[in-house]
Amino acid sequence: MSALPLAVRDSHTMLRRNLLHARRYPSLTLNLLLTPIMLLLLFVYVFGDVMSAGIGGATANRADYVAYLVPGILMMTIGSTVIGAAVSVATDMSEGIMDRFRTMAIHRGAPIIGHVVGSVLQVLASLVLVGAVAVAVGFRSTGAGALEWLAAFGLLALFALALTWVAVGMGMASPNAEAAGNSAMPLILLPLISSAFIPADTMPGWFQPIAKYQPFTPAIETLRGLLLGTGIGDNGWIALAWCAGLTVLGYRWSMRSFNRGR
Repeated sequence: MSALPLAVRDSHTMLRRNLLHARRYPSLTLNLLLTPIMLLLLFVYVFGDVMSAGIGGATANRADYVAYLVPGILMMTIGSTVIGAAVSVATDMSEGIMDRFRTMAIHRGAPIIGHVVGSVLQVLASLVLVGAVAVAVGFRSTGAGALEWLAAFGLLALFALALTWVAVGMGMASPNAEAAGNSAMPLILLPLISSAFIPADTMPGWFQPIAKYQPFTPAIETLRGLLLGTGIGDNGWIALAWCAGLTVLGYRWSMRSFNRGR
């Protein structure tokens, strides 16, 4: 069998393994989903009126803030869900399963690819669930056609892939599952200091560069532009650059750690 079919077959086998683990132990993914869902409900029903007035003035209403908030919550969902990949990889490393895979006659990168693809599929399923909650609380896309929705889905998938590779690298470098979960916490915290909840321009002047030029803000602004018809500007290219850079970084980090054993 040639290299490509062998890689596809072995990666598919590892993907099935990881999806079976996720199905048997869904508590980790559900726990990680609680953060974006609770924040969505909190900011809509508790802070919604105040936040909408702060963004749109006296004429704004809660529906305006829901529309502003949901793209940020979707990106936060990605950051929180991929932590499961870091924990899963660290568990395999600490239990010696990855060492066994290295000695087997399988494609070298199949175990890592199985984790990555499985995590991306879980992220997409999580986005569907959070999106359903968002629609239930009043989110409506204004002016987005089929092309905009396709581009929005593509951006979410690319961002999920990029953060998954980073999370896998964190898991490979962590001594155990607890440490992996802690090291991946910035993936949840970064959206909190982005434009997910308030415009970056309203933040203190010294803090605005931190909020504007981290990975989440340009991705959130691009998603808002696609779903709500607001201006995207340079955010689209910056978001794609972040996706490409994080994917390459995470891939090289993960494969190097896997090949040397940690």
